[in-house]
This record gives sequence, structure tokens and C-alpha cells, in this order.
Amino acid sequence: MSTCVFVQIRCKPGTTYKVAEEIALREIHSELYSTSGNFDLLMKLYIPAGEDVGKYINDQLLQIEGIERSLTTMTYKVF
Repeated sequence: MSTCVFVQIRCKPGTTYKVAEEIALREIHSELYSTSGNFDLLMKLYIPAGEDVGKYINDQLLQIEGIERSLTTMTYKVF
């Protein structure tokens, strides 16, 4: 069973669209939104079963140039 996580992403100024395009090309997300506030993007993704969440996010997402910071929220149970 996969793990659903939400990742908020802060981009370096002027790079939000480039970061969003690169995420879209990697096809790792379920949903991707532009947001206001402290973060520029909000992404929902499912971590494949058996994958380490931190390593997966680091290897698949945080290598994208232009990402300054991220905040990952794990989910546990659907109500």
C-alpha cells in the first residue's frame, strides 16, 4: 500500500514555473497547486510501497533546481 504525503515547496524567486514544469515532467505527483503564503507550491503524491519516504522525496523531488525549502506532511488514515 502506498503512503500519501503532501509537500509544500518554497522556490527561489522567479523559478516557480520552472520547478512546477520539472515536477510535471517527472510524473511523481497526484496533484500540484500554486499557493500563496510561505510556500509557492503544494503537491500531493503517493510514495510507492516499500520506499523510504525521506529518501524518495530527496531523490525524486529535492534534486530539482530552484527548490529552496520543503515541508512534508505525512498522512495516516482516511476518515
